[in-house]
Amino acid sequence: MEGAHGTDFPLPSAWPFRYLSPMTAITEAAPAKLNLYLHVLGRRADGYHELDSLVAFADVGDRLTVAPAPDGPHLTITGPFAAPLLAEDPAGNLVTRAAVALAERLGRAPAVRIGLEKTLPVASGIGGGSADAAACLRALARLWGMPADAPDLYEIGARLGADVPVCLAGRPAYFGGIGDKLDPAPALPETHVVLVNPGVPVPTPAVFKARRGDFSAPARFAEAPATAAALAARLAERRNDLTAPALTVAPVIATVLEALAATPGCLLPRLSGSGATCFALYATAAEAQAAAARLARPGWWVTAARLA
Repeated sequence: MEGAHGTDFPLPSAWPFRYLSPMTAITEAAPAKLNLYLHVLGRRADGYHELDSLVAFADVGDRLTVAPAPDGPHLTITGPFAAPLLAEDPAGNLVTRAAVALAERLGRAPAVRIGLEKTLPVASGIGGGSADAAACLRALARLWGMPADAPDLYEIGARLGADVPVCLAGRPAYFGGIGDKLDPAPALPETHVVLVNPGVPVPTPAVFKARRGDFSAPARFAEAPATAAALAARLAERRNDLTAPALTVAPVIATVLEALAATPGCLLPRLSGSGATCFALYATAAEAQAAAARLARPGWWVTAARLA
């Protein structure tokens, strides 16, 4: 998988823009986002919640490609999780909205075709839609000659969704405020993960609505853990405050967490974001791959990966 800023790539025969030169199209990775911990600090007067989270990315995810087209914006969605998005109005998709917003900011027409290969589950707590929007902004910045760190990209991203700015950064970061405050995170050690989604979409607003009890304090750490086990030990002192409310929305999450915890080599099982995707940390790729094979069952999306 390409890095945070993608690479130009040879177009496959099925690609809808195959009449274009490969160098005309630009592809970007939209990697899965993992909340290694997530504390809810309070609720603002406008109803949004203040958060503190350590965010990292796995080397699996969606794939997005843009190319010039006079009749754009036009969005094509393929992949194993395309169906829910194909049932919606493409104008409301975060990817289309990102393209239109950036074009308006630049005073130009959104004359592009966008291809989204959807391999991450929808509404699953791993930033799929936000990662797709961020990948679209990065790809269009390259296509239209903008710097990758242009403030306009982050301003637009923040308006699109709380997770879009951190997905734009595409590297481990502390996530604060409502997603608009990003700070560097310490270097993370080589760590392997298994991601499991039980096939149940979990709307984030429903999870926050179900949250009860006191708020948490920030829990950032500055030192870089030396090993995956040390990282897991640090994270075990923290939690995901959305786990309990997510269980009321999708009780199957408890089954997933128990199954992950029972796999050999599991260092820490945890819910990501508002769910329903859960993950577990492992020291080696072999342990993660063995766990993924053990967890495979009908209706579950299971994949082994590495923290990028």
